[in-house]
Amino acid sequence: MSSSISKSRGEYDQVLQEIARYVANDSIESEEAYNIARLCLMDALGCGLLALRYPECTKLLGPIVQGTVVPHGAKVPGTQHQLDPVQAAFNIGTMIRWLDYNDTWLAAEWGHPSDNLGGILAIADYMSRKNIAEGKLSLSMRDVLTALIKAHEIQGILALENSFNRVGLDHVVLVKVASTAVVTHLLGGSEEQIASALSQSWIDGQSLRTYRHAPNTGSRKSWAAGDATSRAVRLALMTMKGEMGYESALTAKTWGFYDVLFKGNSFKFSRPYSSYVMENVLFKISFPAEFHAQTAVECAIQLHPEVKHRLDDIDAIVLTTHESAIRIIDKTGPLHNPADRDHCLQYMVAIGLMYGELNADHYEDSFASDPQIDTLRQFMRTQESITYSADYLDPEKRSIANAVQVFFKDGTCTANIEVQYPIGHRRRRVEGIPHLESKFIASLATRFPQHQATSIFDASKDQEKFESMPVSAFVDQFVI
Repeated sequence: MSSSISKSRGEYDQVLQEIARYVANDSIESEEAYNIARLCLMDALGCGLLALRYPECTKLLGPIVQGTVVPHGAKVPGTQHQLDPVQAAFNIGTMIRWLDYNDTWLAAEWGHPSDNLGGILAIADYMSRKNIAEGKLSLSMRDVLTALIKAHEIQGILALENSFNRVGLDHVVLVKVASTAVVTHLLGGSEEQIASALSQSWIDGQSLRTYRHAPNTGSRKSWAAGDATSRAVRLALMTMKGEMGYESALTAKTWGFYDVLFKGNSFKFSRPYSSYVMENVLFKISFPAEFHAQTAVECAIQLHPEVKHRLDDIDAIVLTTHESAIRIIDKTGPLHNPADRDHCLQYMVAIGLMYGELNADHYEDSFASDPQIDTLRQFMRTQESITYSADYLDPEKRSIANAVQVFFKDGTCTANIEVQYPIGHRRRRVEGIPHLESKFIASLATRFPQHQATSIFDASKDQEKFESMPVSAFVDQFVI
C-alpha cells in the first residue's frame, strides 16, 4: 500500500518561525507598552492575592507532594510556598485567574494575556535565584516586562483573526503557546529552540471549552490558564535539555494541528508582532466578571438608584448586547456554582440592579440563594445590536457595548442606559489608572500588614526603579 504523504522534514512552519524570530530578536521600543505592562503585572498579582481569600483556590496551591524542598525554587506571592518552576507557574497562574478579574483581550478569540505571568514570573524567579547562587546576575523586572509584552502580543495577534472557540477549543491554548515562546527565551533558548518548543505546544493536547458552558460550567475554568502556563514551562525545560521539535506541527497533512483541530484551515494574521496588544489590553477595574458583561454591569449600577425600590414592579428588562456576549454568557435556567454565575450576563445585571455593586462574594452559594436574583433574571430578554457586534470587531474601536432598560408594570420605563467602552478600555485609560492603582492597594491590604503593603506599592509605582529591581528581590517582597 502506497502513501502520497511526504516523509521529508524541512524548516519549521512559518507561523512558528515568525513567533520565534520576534521573541528572540525584536526589541520593544514602546515606553507606553512598558508602563502598561508594569500596571498589568501589578493588577495580575493583586488579583492573585484576592483569590487567596477563597479556600477553593488555595486547596489547589503548594507542592504536588507536601514537604518537597526545591533548591532555588520560585516563590509564590502572598504565600510561603517555594516550588519548582513548573508547579510555581501553576500556582501563580491559578491565583491570577481564579476570580476572573485580570486583564482581557477580545477579538475573534478572547482570553486573558496576563495569565502568562504565571510561567514568566516563576521561571524568572527560579533563574534569578539559581544565578545568584552561582555568582551570576539576577534577571531584572525589565526582563519580566519584556517577556510579558511579547506574550501578550503573541496571544493577542493569534486571537485577532482566529476563533478557537468556534472549533470547541479553549483559549488557554494561546496561553500555552505564548508562555512557551517567552519562557524558552528566558531560559536562554535560541530562535530554533523557541520554534522547537512552540511545535511541542501546538502538538500537545488542547483543552476543550466544556468547562465554560452549560451544563458543565465549573471551577476548571479558574485553573485552566494556570495549567496551560505551567505546561509551557515544562515544555520549555524539556526543549532546553535537547528534546527534539516537530517542524510541521501545524501544517502536516492529516496529522497536523490545522487538519486535526482547526477544520483544515490555516491561521490568518492582520498585523505583525510588535507591542500593539499590551498598548490596547483591557483591564477589569470595576468588577470581577466576564468581560463581555462589564459595560452591562455599569449600566445596571447606573439604574440601581431608580429601580432598587421598584424591584417588585418590574415587568421586563431588555439587555441589548453584541453577538459574542450572547454566545458566551446569555444564560437561562439554574446556575450551579460561582463559575456558572460569573459567566451569566443576566445574573451579573441582576446584582447590579439590586445592590449597585458587584464583587466576588456575590457569586458564592450563600449569596446566590436570594430568590429575588432569579426572579429578575426571568424578566430579562437579550437582543443583539448589529452595530455593537460590528464595533466589537472593528480594530479602531474594539468596543464592548451593552445597554440596559427596565420596564415597569404601570407602563413607565427607565432610560435605555448605554455604555460602549468599559473603564478598563484604552479610550478610558486616563480615567482608569487611578482606579487600577486603588484596586492594587486594596488587594495588598487583604494579605499584608500596612507597612509591607505600602512598601510593595511604592516599589511598583516608580517605572525606572521597578524595571531595575532584581526579580528575586521583587518577589521576596510578597512573602508573608
